Amino acid sequence: MDLSLRDEFVRLWGRFFPGEPLPITFELSPDLRNTPQAKASEDWRCFVCDLAKIRNGKNLAFDATSITCKGGLRYCGYVEEKPPDFRYFLSHGIEGKVEGERYKKTPDLVDTWQDEIQIIPSTDKYLLFKRWDNLDETDDPAVVIFFARPEVISGLFSLANYNRADPYGVITPMGAGCSSIVHYPWHEQQSPDPRAVLGMMDPSARICVPLDVLTFAVPMKKFVSMIHDMEESFLITKAWDRVIKKIERDNRLYT
Repeated sequence: MDLSLRDEFVRLWGRFFPGEPLPITFELSPDLRNTPQAKASEDWRCFVCDLAKIRNGKNLAFDATSITCKGGLRYCGYVEEKPPDFRYFLSHGIEGKVEGERYKKTPDLVDTWQDEIQIIPSTDKYLLFKRWDNLDETDDPAVVIFFARPEVISGLFSLANYNRADPYGVITPMGAGCSSIVHYPWHEQQSPDPRAVLGMMDPSARICVPLDVLTFAVPMKKFVSMIHDMEESFLITKAWDRVIKKIERDNRLYT
């Protein structure tokens, strides 16, 4: 990791998004690199809930033994096979046997959607999560993840589209909460034209984030260009100054 880039973003973030929390990052790594390994809970636990610790500044590594949610294991790349009756679980269920989440109208729609999922190659690797300001020279983050309110999302969304001729610099694919911050943005990082991913629309994961917060996950090679664009973009205009004042006003109300 280029520490000058790390520090430059911290400076710019404080200028244009004052008081807002820094993003977190993750990368795939064959070893822990002195990162504490997350412990699996005894019962089912949404993987997204564990990320609150990283947002608060703790470094954590995850592997197949750290995640108890089957969806989390799949979207983080540790399990390729779908659980039995998964097609019914995501649709209308099976009376007396499987309670359906009803996120898809029919099991056939679930099958078609899931057939498009390409598993991240995480086998025998760790997902190393760090907050942005904790990154050091040994880190090579693949994705930068913001947990943010609408005004911040507005700025990030506009910045992600700043250097594009088309209007599709951001996508919102359907999936579990963890898919929007790990699976889809990691695959975008492998693309020659990566897009940011707006997410945390999954009702099952909403218990793990504040009421007014969504996620905005950016492939690292796209994020570098966003950093370089900040001081020549709309962020230096009077329009954004008004948004900054709103952010500062709201921050005073909640501190």
